[in-house]
Amino acid sequence: IVGHFGCKNLLKCKAVHTNVMGIVIGKTDVKGFPDRKNIGSERHTISFTIRDSPSQFINITSWGREEYIRELSDSFRIGDCIVIENPLVQTKDAEKEERFNPSTPSYYKLLVSENHSTVRTCSQLEVDTRLLSLLHLPIKDTQDFYLLGDIVANGQSLDGKVINILAAVRSVGEPKYFTTADRRKGQRCEVKLFDETVSYFLMVCWDNESIQFAHTWIPKETVLFVADVRVNFDNFRNCMIATVISKTIITVNPDTKEANLLSRFAREYAETAGTDEEEDQSRETVNLRSIVDVYTVQQLKEKALKNVGKSDPIYGITYAYITTLNIDSGISKIIRTRCARCKFPIDDMSGTCANSFCNDNMDNATVTSFDLLVDLSDHTGTLQSCNLTGNVAEKSLGCSVEDFFSLTEAQKTAIKWQLLLERCKIYLKLFLSPNARNGLRVNVLSCKIAEPEEASQVFAIMTMH
Repeated sequence: IVGHFGCKNLLKCKAVHTNVMGIVIGKTDVKGFPDRKNIGSERHTISFTIRDSPSQFINITSWGREEYIRELSDSFRIGDCIVIENPLVQTKDAEKEERFNPSTPSYYKLLVSENHSTVRTCSQLEVDTRLLSLLHLPIKDTQDFYLLGDIVANGQSLDGKVINILAAVRSVGEPKYFTTADRRKGQRCEVKLFDETVSYFLMVCWDNESIQFAHTWIPKETVLFVADVRVNFDNFRNCMIATVISKTIITVNPDTKEANLLSRFAREYAETAGTDEEEDQSRETVNLRSIVDVYTVQQLKEKALKNVGKSDPIYGITYAYITTLNIDSGISKIIRTRCARCKFPIDDMSGTCANSFCNDNMDNATVTSFDLLVDLSDHTGTLQSCNLTGNVAEKSLGCSVEDFFSLTEAQKTAIKWQLLLERCKIYLKLFLSPNARNGLRVNVLSCKIAEPEEASQVFAIMTMH
């Protein structure tokens, strides 16, 4: 039936009683707007998109009382098969309609009216299996997408662009709720993506529908074709991120050659690559100027305990001493070697990437980096086994990984004592992790010897509280 509305000469459908059956492939949250006819009241609306064939899908909108619109919204979800009885068929203004709604091949849009139309969810017996297969067919050309590595490489030249992405789900964060300045409630959810070129890329969902949809995805197993997602340069993280918008249509586990190859890669990645926390630390790019809160060690521990059940990390500054720094241990304990492309560990025996997909196509290029555990102490306590890795470790030690290999034991000891038992100004990221010692993972974002006067002033303030 949706295909019926794709035919340009069938505007006569406006005059007949029409039923439309299709799979819901996109849906927005309920929104309220001031009612111009009734000052002081609001009209509410919801939009969604249904599909009934590989080539045809159409947008539907409904306006009405808040009670009706919310009841309509609660009656179905993305992925449901629904029947719309007696919708109003309207010719769409493509330029106006598709600015905020998914781009569709139909010349029309449908309007659901509280007084004249009904929407119901189909029973399992009513649903044609051919309709269900459409859930795994992208709405765009299956080869029309960006690799995550290309987005990262193009950087700010893609800022603000609406593009397509094919990627696997690495993790889905818990929703974060907030209230805006005009007292409207909102939510936010971060989804981490990866593919063969990049092991970490952030996609943000702001609406409840996409957040609920995201929580049905299985980390390191689900593959997504994300059509019409906006990419922006995030100044806080200093990297590119994607944002799900009202135009976005997400296809789960697409039945395409490219998606099937990525699915195989994702399964192998899950078995071979490091933990999410390890990968996060290796590419931490938070803007340090945005971190201003100063804590003692004890205050950080207490704040972390209050964060139980939340996925938000804690960022802060502490003035502390490095009390453990074992850089004179064996090389294998403090330096990690990974594949330059996919970040899988390098097999010690063969010296090749452990990822078979990557190993067949690469020249065994590798990246080595520091992977240190340090203890941080002040007058209130100690944070044990904090992660000091990558470029942060090189800057803190004043020595690159390459130079470290050529140092004598005496030189390593000299570097160690430049930091050990010195009061440092340390920027930290803390989050709860069942895999970490004491359930708390601490990543060092920056570590420098503190200016004596600055450290003394902070210490005086801290000891007064």
